[in-house]
Amino acid sequence: MINPHSDPIYVPPGGPPQGPGPSHEIYQCMGEAAIFQMCADFYAELEQSEIRALFSDDIPTASQRFAAFIVGLVGGPPLYAQRYGPPQMRARHLPFAIDAHAREVWLRCFRKILDAAPEKYGFPEKHLAGFIEFLESFSAWMVNRQ
Repeated sequence: MINPHSDPIYVPPGGPPQGPGPSHEIYQCMGEAAIFQMCADFYAELEQSEIRALFSDDIPTASQRFAAFIVGLVGGPPLYAQRYGPPQMRARHLPFAIDAHAREVWLRCFRKILDAAPEKYGFPEKHLAGFIEFLESFSAWMVNRQ
């Protein structure tokens, strides 16, 4: 629950991410298991980061929820919607104070995982830049505090 006496909710200019999302070829190349492993490794990175307190105590479950979102995003079945309902990611993140610094830490952790993603998970290298561009836009939309 959001504390009404906390800082007001910040709304990033420009609204939600625009344009096409990541290529659906990503799912075709990686498959579900590799995406889930990549997300588990990403959450292990987050668990060691300075923004750890923003995440559930149950990191494996949080990782699986995020992986379900990513699977649908990159062309796989809509696992997140099937398991948890409509993504509505900004609304789901509003209870957490996410500022520009937290966003940068989150992106840094993801980039660290993506550095080895083509070799480790079969992430198609030709779609890596587009995926990172999406993450930058998506994470900017999650910022809710200045």
